[in-house]
Amino acid sequence: MTKPLVSIITPCYNGEAFLKRYFESILNQTYPNLELIFINDGSTDRTEEIALSYRERLEKRGITYIYEKQENAGQAAALNRGLKLFTGEYLTWPDSDDVMTKDSIEKKVHFLEKNPKYEMVRSNGVYFDETTHEKKRISDQTSDKKEDIFEDLVLLRTYGCCGCYMIRKSLLEKIYPKRDIFVSRYGQNWQILVPAASKSKCGYIDEELYIVFEHADSHSRSKRTAIQEMDRWDGFTEILLSAIDESDCDKEKCKRRVKENCARQQFYYAITMNDKAILKEKFYDIKRYGHASSKEYLLYIKHRWLK
Repeated sequence: MTKPLVSIITPCYNGEAFLKRYFESILNQTYPNLELIFINDGSTDRTEEIALSYRERLEKRGITYIYEKQENAGQAAALNRGLKLFTGEYLTWPDSDDVMTKDSIEKKVHFLEKNPKYEMVRSNGVYFDETTHEKKRISDQTSDKKEDIFEDLVLLRTYGCCGCYMIRKSLLEKIYPKRDIFVSRYGQNWQILVPAASKSKCGYIDEELYIVFEHADSHSRSKRTAIQEMDRWDGFTEILLSAIDESDCDKEKCKRRVKENCARQQFYYAITMNDKAILKEKFYDIKRYGHASSKEYLLYIKHRWLK
């Protein structure tokens, strides 16, 4: 009996340093029925050469391989292109600089096949520092094992590592019948995960089935200034507000909570910047969208009025 097809979509920009590791992890998967869609997002290095060099080995392994190249438009735009193309019953979308363990796909498919009430599943994983070789579990929070993760995703209280997740095609098409997610350069995961979690409980596999490599060249993991972090929160908030529009929830309430959370994070960055104008703006945004704590009132008074 043929096992259901699993589609893997991976956007990539200038990934030559990591692609051998990535492609080898695909070839080493124990699950037999795979479709790989690799989107070259306008790379200027050897990404295309390396990606095309794996075609023969992938196809010999029985993996359907689709390679696409586009002008640089960001990870979300590249993922969008891949979403139009995939045909599998299940979908996962790992990053090109990370890897799945060899049994990652097999164990997730097994879970979803045995538990049809779930339309999505996630595993745990490992952060691996390529400089120090230190390993750290992605999550040790007991709360991350729960099945209803919508609120935690909306408030960015849980992890969204794309390669940890697998969803059914039927769920993706419930959310986006045209397979068209909101495009932002601030990310590509929450657009799928937030509305998906609003429509389905998420199964959990308490195993480290995904490895996130932390390195100096990783854009998403680089150190940022306070103002850059504030801009990033604005970007995440825009994504989340769009994702809420596609979700089954009290949209007005959810959007207020997202805006409050963003204002709160930016309030604390304003303190580190000693910017009283931004501090005042974000404090009043916290109150407008939700409630300021006594601690935040005291911090506001201290940093707004004292030199």
